[in-house]
Amino acid sequence: MTKLTHIDEKGSARMVDVSAKDTTTRTAMAEAIVRMKPETLALVLEGAAPKGDVLAAARIAGIMAAKKTSELIPLCHPLPIAGVTVACEPDETDALIRVLASVKVTGQTGVEMEALTAATVAALTIYDMLKAVERGIVIESVRLVSKEGGKSGTYRAEKPEASRTAAVRRAAASAAASVRRTRQRAQPTELMGETAMRKPPVDHNARREALRRFMSNRSLTAHAWAKDAGVAVGVIYSFLHGRTHALTKAEEAKLAEAAGVSPDDLYAG
Repeated sequence: MTKLTHIDEKGSARMVDVSAKDTTTRTAMAEAIVRMKPETLALVLEGAAPKGDVLAAARIAGIMAAKKTSELIPLCHPLPIAGVTVACEPDETDALIRVLASVKVTGQTGVEMEALTAATVAALTIYDMLKAVERGIVIESVRLVSKEGGKSGTYRAEKPEASRTAAVRRAAASAAASVRRTRQRAQPTELMGETAMRKPPVDHNARREALRRFMSNRSLTAHAWAKDAGVAVGVIYSFLHGRTHALTKAEEAKLAEAAGVSPDDLYAG
C-alpha cells in the first residue's frame, strides 16, 4: 500500500513539502452529475427557472470554487491556477445535468482537488438555483475523470457502469416527451381562413438534424455558441429538442454571425 504523504511518521497531518518537485504543466478534469425531474430540466433549458440562468450561475460558482480550494480543503496547497473551465451539459434522455470542470496549472503539485471542488460547487449551485422548484434533486457520481502531468503521469477513469435500468431511462424519456407535447399544445397556432397553416414536422426535424450536424462539424457547444452570439442557451436547446418549431430570423442571424457563416449555412449540415 502506498504511504500517505499527508501523514508524518508520528501519524500527524501535515502539508506536504513540494519544494523539491519539478515545476511542470498539470491538468485535471472532474465530473458531477445532477439528476432531476424532466419538468425541472425543461425550465433550465428554456431559461425559465425562478432564480435566473442556472447554468451561467453554476459555471461562475465552479470557477470561483477552484480558486478557493486551498481555503476549503485544509492540506491543499494554494496554487497559481492558469485556467479553469466549467461546462454544464444537460441530458434530456436521463433528465440530468453533467458538470465537467477542467483546471490547469504550471506548478509543483497537481490540481485534482481544484477540479473536484469546482465540479462539486457548480453542482451545489444548480441545486440552490432550482430548489424552489424541486427539493428532491440528487447530486451523484462526483469523480475525477482524468489528470495529466507530475511524477504519477496520466490517469484516466474507467467509464462508470450504467446506474439506471432501461425501464427507468425509458420512463425519463417518456416524461420529457410529455412535457414537450404539453408545451407545444399551449402554443398558439397561426390560422389562415379556417385551416391551420403548419409546416410538415419532417421539415422541422430535418432542420434540427442539419443544425446538429453543423454544430458537430464545427465542434460547437450550445453554451459557448449561445454566449458568443448573445442569445440564451435555451433558444438552441428548445429548437434542437422540439419545444419550438424554429429559430427566429434574429436568432438565426446572431448565431450565423457568431459562427462566421450565413443563416442558410446553419441548415446546410
